[in-house]
Amino acid sequence: MYNDCMAKPIIALATPPIKSALAIIRCSGDGIFDIADRLFSKKVSDVTKRSALVGEIKNQAGKPIDFVVMLVYPGPNSMTGEDVIEIMPHGSMVIVNQIVEAFEALGCSYATRGEFSSRAFYNGKMDLVEAEAVNDMINATTIEAKDIAYKSLNGEASKLVEPIKKKIGDMLALVEVGIDYPEYEDIEATSEDRIIKESEEVIKEIDGLISNGQEGRIIVEGVKVAIVGEPNVGKSSLLNALLDQDKAIVSDIPGTTRDIVEGDISIKGIPVHLLDTAGIRSSEDKIERLGVELSEKSIEEADLVIVLLDASRKELSSGEKDILEKSKGKKTIVCYNKMDLSTSKEDGKIYISALEKDISPLKEAIFNKLNLSDDAFVRPSLANKRQLYLLYRAKEALMQAKEDASNHLPMDIISVGLQSAYAEIRKLVGEEPSLDLSDEIFSRFCVGK
Repeated sequence: MYNDCMAKPIIALATPPIKSALAIIRCSGDGIFDIADRLFSKKVSDVTKRSALVGEIKNQAGKPIDFVVMLVYPGPNSMTGEDVIEIMPHGSMVIVNQIVEAFEALGCSYATRGEFSSRAFYNGKMDLVEAEAVNDMINATTIEAKDIAYKSLNGEASKLVEPIKKKIGDMLALVEVGIDYPEYEDIEATSEDRIIKESEEVIKEIDGLISNGQEGRIIVEGVKVAIVGEPNVGKSSLLNALLDQDKAIVSDIPGTTRDIVEGDISIKGIPVHLLDTAGIRSSEDKIERLGVELSEKSIEEADLVIVLLDASRKELSSGEKDILEKSKGKKTIVCYNKMDLSTSKEDGKIYISALEKDISPLKEAIFNKLNLSDDAFVRPSLANKRQLYLLYRAKEALMQAKEDASNHLPMDIISVGLQSAYAEIRKLVGEEPSLDLSDEIFSRFCVGK
């Protein structure tokens, strides 16, 4: 819940702490205008609407610091819902530190991580899905990931929740009427039929949100791809070709790679985190054995495994067969490297030359293996781990309510599943999971008229 201390003024540098043309220092909270009055050459507390002021800012002793632009946002029409000012001085960290110290000397506290966004959430300026999108926007590594986050930031993803919340609330209210007002003799039988039917409909809608959210999560967070194979098959050369840089050491000596070498690329807007692993084989070398163990662990943890085989060999070696067996149960791409040394190619197989950087068939295969729908990049989605978890929980609770209704259990038992589903959906957007059910009843029925 919102804490009174959150209204106290806070300050923080909102731009990177480096030398630049300009910096932005953000302040929010009760009394921030009064503090600014004591440090700025213009009267900030007289401002009643959003304004831009230009003037001199001084320290608490009256010594000039810099000429600045000050943007003034009177609450509640501000990002946090509180009085907010943004100061734009020249981008020297000496100047920035002087300004911050002057405000701190007059009662401001330096903001903690996410404190401005948390105030916006608690003051009703954004819901939890929108607040999470702020972080996704900042951490986006591709345009596509940014676009997905923006759809959550502007409220499009949150709107997906409202129809589901309403339908579950309607069912819950109907059940509670049956419990609290048993004099309506026909209501229980009607409630069971409606609960079964509408639970199925809502479960189907939630399944759609989960499916879309899983695709959205791939676009926002990307995938972890492990490159595995026998020693000297070209794994490090493939990593270098994908990254278009010489990051991994390449040698004809088997077992050169002893540790996991990592790198990040984007394939058609999907962030791909690559893991070049040690060659998998039996070895008496203790260090190499540790590298092989890391390789096998990377197979378990990866979202997608590229099994790299030697195209110049006519048959699979026992080691290659073992690697393919270890990769069973994972999303896998079998890729044949050294196609320039191969005398024949089979239809349906992926051939590349990592040494020649001829790897476009593999990049295409990686994207296709993700099996994203055409509209995954343009629709809003509930895509992070927390949101998907709550959708799964709501679905499970609805399935339980449906089963209880099908088994003609008492209405108070059926109500437990519906209450749980409703609470999980409310948690999605950051609403209190507990609620007064009488409010839900009277908002939908004219009971006791």
